[in-house]
Amino acid sequence: MVLNQIKYFQNEYKNGVPYRILKLDLDLSEMDLKDIINTLDQKGIVSYQDGSVTLLETGTINVWESQEDVKKEELNETEEKAFEIIKNVAGESGLISKTLLEGNMLYGELKLTSLKTYSLIIALENKGLIKKIQRPDGEYYTLNF
Repeated sequence: MVLNQIKYFQNEYKNGVPYRILKLDLDLSEMDLKDIINTLDQKGIVSYQDGSVTLLETGTINVWESQEDVKKEELNETEEKAFEIIKNVAGESGLISKTLLEGNMLYGELKLTSLKTYSLIIALENKGLIKKIQRPDGEYYTLNF
């Protein structure tokens, strides 16, 4: 998501996309956005200097070599537990309805608040572990593993 926005703004900002523009455009915390940009910088995908981000590669970019890298990179304890619960509930199909997912986070083992549940789902989506899809019978999440 961050990389896509950098690509999008790259045409408009020839000398690098200002960090403040990315911050305003993306719905991420300051800490998460900086961590992602720094990771992209370390991998040589972008250059982050003087508050501007410049795309270094334009081909197909594999930010994470594998789903295990995602887990190691930034999953906190709650996110790890939640992802394990989601995998168990989704089963082999890898599909879980939005209401079932939210219900398991709110009333299941973790007993999260509504805000924490929403934040957790967004974090797992941003990390590429789950993806929201629309089906004829409602909203679902599919597991990306």
